[in-house]
Amino acid sequence: MNIIKLNAIDSTNSFIKENAVKNNFESFTVVLAEKQTSGRGQLGTVWESEQGKNLTFSILIKFLDFKITQQFYLSMAVSLAVLVVLKKQFEATFYIKWPNDILADKDKVAGILIENSIVGNFIKNSVIGIGLNVNQTNFSKEIEHVTSLKNISSVEIDKEKLLIDVVNSIEYFVEFIYRKEFLKLKEMYMEALYKNKIPAMFVDKNNTVFMGKIINISVEGQLVIELENEKTRKFNLKEIKFASR
Repeated sequence: MNIIKLNAIDSTNSFIKENAVKNNFESFTVVLAEKQTSGRGQLGTVWESEQGKNLTFSILIKFLDFKITQQFYLSMAVSLAVLVVLKKQFEATFYIKWPNDILADKDKVAGILIENSIVGNFIKNSVIGIGLNVNQTNFSKEIEHVTSLKNISSVEIDKEKLLIDVVNSIEYFVEFIYRKEFLKLKEMYMEALYKNKIPAMFVDKNNTVFMGKIINISVEGQLVIELENEKTRKFNLKEIKFASR
């Protein structure tokens, strides 16, 4: 396992993208930073992390035959990989919140950002950024429904051991993609998905509140929701959220 440790960097994802080719990074090279000055979440959101307290890292994964149309399976694989490690080591109920946030009970404990390099109709490589709240116990008041593993367990967590466990787990789940076992990946993902097949209140991008239930994930990774009239709607990222709890 090739791990590059940095004290501070703007973004570990950006570091890999800028250096992978000229430094010939091998697949599953990991870049770990104690502090990110410009950590990013989905669609440009900011990932807040107290220096030295959490895991903020990125992984380069190379592919030979991975179609663009299959890209959401990587999101499934990585979120499952993180989830499985946390479920084995900590006393909480963990879920995947679509598309790939990790919840401990109802609070966010990890976020994932995947950026792909495309050649033709295929993904050549992917850079997977992961922010995992480990030993930070206080968060900005502006950020709601966030927790950490230390808040859950009340003990200081060995970050290096946890990092190795997560990376090994990602390697294991990415093998499902290499072997093209996509149906198995989706089955495990749906089983772990927060509020799957449970009626819930949602808010769409027009601030319309409605009742529905998650029934599927489309091939493109869209959330498929069955409405009260039994019709279905598909939603992309940032087009829908759960109503305030």
